[in-house]
Amino acid sequence: MGKRILSQRAGRGTSVFRSPSHLRVAPARYPTLTESTKRGVVVELVHDPGRWVPLARVVLEDGSEFYTPAAEGVYVGQVVYIGPQSPIAVGNILPLNKIPEGTKVFNIELRPGDGGKLARQAGSYSVVLGKSGSYVIVLLPSGEQRTLLGSCRATIGVPAGAGRPEKPLLKAGLSYHKWKVKARKWPRVRGVVMNAVSHPHGGGSHQSVSRSSTVSRNAPPGRKVGHIAAKRTGRTKR
Repeated sequence: MGKRILSQRAGRGTSVFRSPSHLRVAPARYPTLTESTKRGVVVELVHDPGRWVPLARVVLEDGSEFYTPAAEGVYVGQVVYIGPQSPIAVGNILPLNKIPEGTKVFNIELRPGDGGKLARQAGSYSVVLGKSGSYVIVLLPSGEQRTLLGSCRATIGVPAGAGRPEKPLLKAGLSYHKWKVKARKWPRVRGVVMNAVSHPHGGGSHQSVSRSSTVSRNAPPGRKVGHIAAKRTGRTKR
């Protein structure tokens, strides 16, 4: 009898697989949606473990504060504005219908007031392509064009920390620390390199699944590996 496979161990939810949320600085989201434009000051740029973009702590004129992913070029002491009447400048937060076409934006809301969901990672900016009535067309980092309500907010500029992948890790120990603060198990061993008792894809004279890798959506945890409830298999017809 082999060990429980990785998906079974992860499903149990032990400390090895649990997200280290106690390390997080604060939620990075916009304040509550209002019609007025508010003025704020960036009082601190902080590192948030597990997030590859620094956070800017912004204190508004009414004394409230919030954390948001920092734009490239933002500095401590910079004055930023949040609201529909904000000037078009790096670090300011405006509704999409107030942002000119061709502007680079990030931390875009999917729905007005949700705090920001899209293009939040280092270097992953979006571009405002066009406007149609109450909707705005945005080009996402994946290349997808998404139509969003014009009242959804976004930050002008590009997220800071865009050059992170250019620095090589050089050794496995650095990858260990890189993933230690994320909710991800590392290293992740492939099933085809295991023995037959340790994984459904294991065994055989060479590394291959050796059988159909499509499994049912209702398969038990020990069997549920590979392509889960695949709509199709094989090569596509040209």
